[in-house]
Amino acid sequence: MSESVLSRVSVVLFEPQNQINIAAVIRAMKNMGVASLRLVRPVEYDPYRVEGIAHDTADIIERIAHFDDLDSALADCVHVAAYTARRRAAKWVVRDPRQSAADVLASTADGPVALLFGREDKGLPNEALDRARVVVNIPTTDHASLNLAQAVLVALYELHVAAGDATRAVAPPRDEAPPATAEQYERLFANAAEALEIIAFFKTRFPEHIMRSVRSLAFRANPDAREIELLRAMAIEVVRATERERKQHKLALEAATARPNAAPAEEA
Repeated sequence: MSESVLSRVSVVLFEPQNQINIAAVIRAMKNMGVASLRLVRPVEYDPYRVEGIAHDTADIIERIAHFDDLDSALADCVHVAAYTARRRAAKWVVRDPRQSAADVLASTADGPVALLFGREDKGLPNEALDRARVVVNIPTTDHASLNLAQAVLVALYELHVAAGDATRAVAPPRDEAPPATAEQYERLFANAAEALEIIAFFKTRFPEHIMRSVRSLAFRANPDAREIELLRAMAIEVVRATERERKQHKLALEAATARPNAAPAEEA
């Protein structure tokens, strides 16, 4: 299997302030197939505690690189996309995450690339944005403040989808059933009509109109063979239960009719 282009992508956190946020970022990275994390002057954190928050991420945690300044963290990168919620006065190239993902993936052909995120409380200072080729804004409502890990997840999701080769295929149902046949549909409609008839549903309605609507509904729902047999079983049980109830009621009436009258009481 060839190496994913995402192996050339690094997430760079500038002065992260909370180890829980670092752990949440690592979880997002694991979910989306990015394994390289670079931390610039991070808060002191416990790797064991971080893995306890972001389970099964020891491979990412063991490879975390630490830097004393941002220039060192970005030195080998051929493309840097800096994420910020605020518009700035300088005329930087501004992208949304989807547009930026295309730029990032194209740049991986030339070397390592970085997604840069700032502090939880202040974001990225202008001096950090000066190091970026593009500035990325995540479209939100007027309440633009995102948690650090949320922003990272949005960014990596767009990369994950755009890369394609990293996307996990969802397995089909374990007991996948074949499509229903025309014969199965007709048996269903016959059973449904019988069930509606026995409960007197057609008493004040036109049966053909009702059954035409039932047909239309079933065809739009497009049940598979197992599902259509379940619907048939429900209709059949309606008929059987109604017949049992009527039979029990008839037996009760017959028993009451056959019971002899009580003898008159003797006079004292």
